[in-house]
Amino acid sequence: MPAERLCAVIPAAGRGSRLGLDIPKIMVEIADSVTVWHVLHERLRPYVEHVHVVMSPQGEGPFRALAADEIATGAVSVSVQERPTGMGGAIFGAAPHWEAYDTILVVWGDQAGLSPETAGRVVRAHEKGITLPLVPMAEPYVEYELDDAGTLVRVRQSREGDECRPGGLSDVGVFCLSTRTSTGLTTGGLREEWTRYLGGADVGARTGEVNFLPFLPYLSRERHWPLTVVPVTDPDEARGVNTADDLEFARRAHLRWA
Repeated sequence: MPAERLCAVIPAAGRGSRLGLDIPKIMVEIADSVTVWHVLHERLRPYVEHVHVVMSPQGEGPFRALAADEIATGAVSVSVQERPTGMGGAIFGAAPHWEAYDTILVVWGDQAGLSPETAGRVVRAHEKGITLPLVPMAEPYVEYELDDAGTLVRVRQSREGDECRPGGLSDVGVFCLSTRTSTGLTTGGLREEWTRYLGGADVGARTGEVNFLPFLPYLSRERHWPLTVVPVTDPDEARGVNTADDLEFARRAHLRWA
C-alpha cells in the first residue's frame, strides 16, 4: 500500500493588531531573523510533502517575500482569503491546493508553542478520520467534550460566549484530517462534508462566523468519522501569539528548543 501523502495547511490571514503590529502574526520575529513561519516550517517539513499558507490580501506580498526560497522550489504555496470569513472559509477556500493529498495537517498560523514531539506524534498516530492533540487546561479558552465511547460531542468556545469548564481539554492549534474517508456508514470527501455542514450550521453568537471547530464534532458525532486523540501534557503548547506576553513566551520557548 503506498504511503499517504500529507499537506500542511496554515490559515494565517490574521493580523497582529493586539501586538500593535501591521503584519500577519506568522511573520512576527521571535528571534533574530527567525519568525513564527520559520518555526512552523521547521516543525512540519519532516512530516509533510507540501505546505500551503492562506494569507490576507495585505499579507500575501510580504509573506511571499519572506518564504520566497521555499515557494520557488514548489515546497510551499500561497493563496488569499479575500474576506475574513473565519478559519473554515480559509481552509476550504484553499481546497484546490490540498485535495490531491490523502491527509491535511491544519496548523494555526500563530502556533509558535507547537513542540517538535507533538507534531511527529500526531502524524504517526493518524490513520483515518480525525486526529486531535488535546491537553488539559486549568482555564481552557476552547474545550472539547467527548462521551464515554470517545465520540467528540461538542466544542465550547469562549470567544462565542460558551463557558468552558476548569480542567477541560483544549486543542493546541493542530488538526489532522483525512481528505476522504469511508466509515461503513458514510463515505465522502472532506470538502463535501464541509459543504454539507454549511447547510445547517449556526453562526457564532459573537463573531457571526461559521466556525471551523464545531465542524469537528459534526464529523465525529453525525458523520461517524473515527477520532484519535493524542494526549499532550504541556498546556504551554496551546498558547498562540496574540499578546506581548505570548510573544515573550514564544521567544523563551524557541530558545529552549533551539
